[in-house]
Amino acid sequence: MVQIETTLIILRGNSGSGKTTIAKRLQNHFGEGTLLVSQDTVRREMLMVRDQEGNISQDLIRQITEYGKGKCKFVILEGIFVKQRYKKMLEDLIHFYEGNAYIYYFDLSFKNTVERHNSRPQAEEFGEESLRSWWSPNDQLGVEYEKMLTEEMTQKDILDLICTHLEV
Repeated sequence: MVQIETTLIILRGNSGSGKTTIAKRLQNHFGEGTLLVSQDTVRREMLMVRDQEGNISQDLIRQITEYGKGKCKFVILEGIFVKQRYKKMLEDLIHFYEGNAYIYYFDLSFKNTVERHNSRPQAEEFGEESLRSWWSPNDQLGVEYEKMLTEEMTQKDILDLICTHLEV
């Protein structure tokens, strides 16, 4: 199998901020062979573990994300990925991808996040009280090339920005 150059795209932010929607739209845009690794899918659906210190999902998320290098043109990693628990894993992945990584943080107000959440199907599963208990404002990684995505930006603005950064 021929090794191809792979770009890692990391989308982080609070629950309900739009990460999964943007990740799926990017995967559709890039097309066949684009690997999408969702923290919720691995943690909640595959392993059924809580997002707490030492949970076993971190290793599997890292392994799946590493798997895409050289096999996929784009690997999209999306999730809350609270800095306190995931910074080292994310920095290791950026290093593994030899710096060919683009990091985006959804920097939204709590009010805007609740509004976005209430328009999603998951609004039936959990509400504002749960969102507040998980809320982690200003949780940027502070790594080189991390870009902020704000509540003033539409989905189209975000997709255009990311595609411009990637020159695709």
